[in-house]
Amino acid sequence: MRTRLPLLELFLSALCLWAAWYHTPAGALVRTAGAWLFRTRTTARPLLAYFGAGTLVPPRLPPFLAGPVPPAEALAYGAAAVLEGSPVELAPRLRTLSGRLGSDDAALLAVFCGEEAAQYAIDQARSAALEDLARALPPRAEPCIARTAQAAMLGETYALGWPLPETVRITSPFGVREHPILGGWRLHAGIDLGTAIGTPVHAVGAGVVRRASSDGVNGRILVLDHGRGVVTTYCHNEALLVRNGQRVEKGQIIARTGSSGRSTGPHLHYQIDLAGEPVDPLRFRAQRPRTMSGATD
Repeated sequence: MRTRLPLLELFLSALCLWAAWYHTPAGALVRTAGAWLFRTRTTARPLLAYFGAGTLVPPRLPPFLAGPVPPAEALAYGAAAVLEGSPVELAPRLRTLSGRLGSDDAALLAVFCGEEAAQYAIDQARSAALEDLARALPPRAEPCIARTAQAAMLGETYALGWPLPETVRITSPFGVREHPILGGWRLHAGIDLGTAIGTPVHAVGAGVVRRASSDGVNGRILVLDHGRGVVTTYCHNEALLVRNGQRVEKGQIIARTGSSGRSTGPHLHYQIDLAGEPVDPLRFRAQRPRTMSGATD
């Protein structure tokens, strides 16, 4: 019994350390700082993901679009993807609720948790942001809060633009493929867009630069945090035109394409991560560039 007790304590201590490293804000901060120091990529989620009442979770992907998404209705498309309903029917309801409650986040919360709960959250919260509204509701509301956050995350993604001109073709799509340099079948977590060196890269949405650096794999890389669990990544650039911590606007030129890092030719690797999980960017885009074989990473 004396021998088993120290072993059990050792196991529980290791379990606590693992949980702290991967599932706490302090662990995420240390991992992010370590990645910045050693010029590597971190899998740590944005720090706000740990303060959203469990709301930032990998999404259930919506079906491929059948038509374009009007920018004003992106949030309705996000809600419809979670509810498996019609965005055409949800859009006017969200507009009405937003006018009555004072914000899009409150309107979205009313759709999933009820208007009475949303009004209570508004009265109790410090702001009309979804994170504050979620904290104001009791624990039993967590399931509907999670669905609200899913809808907000998907709506933010539907509202994203495109980093390069529409004429640029996809040279390697999202999904498992044989790696062109390392060999073997690996997940390609984004899409490759073949283009000449020096082509301007545009921010697909407003956000904050979380990483502007270089490494041997991704080359000159930019990571933008758009909020609500949406992060976009731009790899293999020739030049970066923004810096860490800088706020950028949708459409702003943030880099110029190149072939830096592990690359077989000039292209941009463009990636979307939702709650830390890579998703196919084409799921949120009705108009799709043509696909061709060519340079990839």
